[in-house]
Amino acid sequence: MYALSLFSIFFFCFGGIAILFALSAFFMAKKSEKVYHLNPNAYDTKSLKKIKKGKIIAIIGIIINLFIIGITIWTLTTIGWDAWSAEFVRKWNEGLESSGY
Repeated sequence: MYALSLFSIFFFCFGGIAILFALSAFFMAKKSEKVYHLNPNAYDTKSLKKIKKGKIIAIIGIIINLFIIGITIWTLTTIGWDAWSAEFVRKWNEGLESSGY
């Protein structure tokens, strides 16, 4: 759960696709909380704290990724796909030229 939550925060820059990690971690945390509350004596109190931390990190990942998805949609609707892809190719070529390829 921690790994998925952290992946969602570290990989948000890929157009918000990491929201899948965040949502998975969030639902896993919710399920883990239910399991804990069904039989709290079987688990350590540290377990619940870890679950809550993972859930908070997942929520942060969801928010960041929704923000990136919103920016991506806004960018594509305002300038269009053709202008966006032309700019991407231009920057890509600049990077290749500056690195000597």
